[in-house]
Amino acid sequence: MTLVPPPLSLYVHMPWCVRKCPYCDFNSHGLRGTPDYPAYVDALLADLDADLRDFGDAAHGRPIETVFFGGGTPSLFSPELVGRFLDGARERLPFVDAAEITLETNPGTVEHGRFDGYLAAGVNRISFGVQSFDDDKLRRLGRIHSSTEATDAVRQAQDAGIGNINVDLMYALPEQSLEGALDDVERAIALRPTHVSHYQLTLEPNTAFAANPPPLPDDDAAWAIQEACEARLASAGFGQYEVSAYARPGRRCAHNLNYWRFGDYLGIGAGAHGKISDAAGVRRRWKTRLPAAYLAAAGRPARIGGDNRVAADDLPFEYMLNALRLIDGVPATDFAERTGLPAASIAGARESCIARGWLVDDPDQLKTTPLGQRFLNDVIEAFMA
Repeated sequence: MTLVPPPLSLYVHMPWCVRKCPYCDFNSHGLRGTPDYPAYVDALLADLDADLRDFGDAAHGRPIETVFFGGGTPSLFSPELVGRFLDGARERLPFVDAAEITLETNPGTVEHGRFDGYLAAGVNRISFGVQSFDDDKLRRLGRIHSSTEATDAVRQAQDAGIGNINVDLMYALPEQSLEGALDDVERAIALRPTHVSHYQLTLEPNTAFAANPPPLPDDDAAWAIQEACEARLASAGFGQYEVSAYARPGRRCAHNLNYWRFGDYLGIGAGAHGKISDAAGVRRRWKTRLPAAYLAAAGRPARIGGDNRVAADDLPFEYMLNALRLIDGVPATDFAERTGLPAASIAGARESCIARGWLVDDPDQLKTTPLGQRFLNDVIEAFMA
């Protein structure tokens, strides 16, 4: 079966941050001196040029529907540099009208008055890495901002005219109570964002927290926190549409939805991952992680950390790993369109999950039940080769 080309997004990785957080396993690097930010933007555009050459018709000319600047801390880059990159990207690829363009922001790295600059550069969505409004919890998480700075930053962005704002919150923090977690949600709601990401702190390998684990709430306490916070967000008008994502009507994150629906995305920048569908199947590419190595290889083959075709046997798992995170699920026909595999290839695993009460018994949908959402990892593993 032939793949139907899905929507195309652009992910841009900005690898530097002021200080590495002890829970973070992303490709981020604490500042040591001042990086050459303009040279990095040049390297990003050279990377984009090279990817477009390499992928040919599979990428060139396809419209970009969303852009996401992630990190690290993208707000370390000035509005002028962000604008220069976006101008260059538009010279190389068409953008759909009103493309969603998100910039991740650390409240501790923004300067008063800069948000109007980002808006003028083309950014129309800001995602704030707040994590908590409890100063003690922020300190224990290694964050460089205070709760007051977080509140002020969100309000400054709103005052600058940015109307689409996400607040990132974490829960099940060291020694966090249910009341403390609900207070974080209340304070986020009071800021009137359009979107809230609410995800559990987990101990990831090769992080400082994994080496020296802090005292975290147990599984039952974490589940109680999750349920209570979900209910409070729902009562405030935030609809849950993904495991950890809540949005006001019409404000779901289009970029992340493209990931979860197994869409395509060009990944540029140090350590960035991309996915492209072509006549031969699904291709994944990622870039070398160290910023210095990435800069030294600007636009050349050495910038590539890896490049491979996803084996047909692995596609059901990769597809479900994304699609089943969506609370509303996806149309059953999307599986064949996005993977090129027949529906029969997942029939056995699907029937098994329906029998366990994990998937809704609907031939037109792939959707988890509430029980399936709670045991999502087990559901996804059922589709492993």
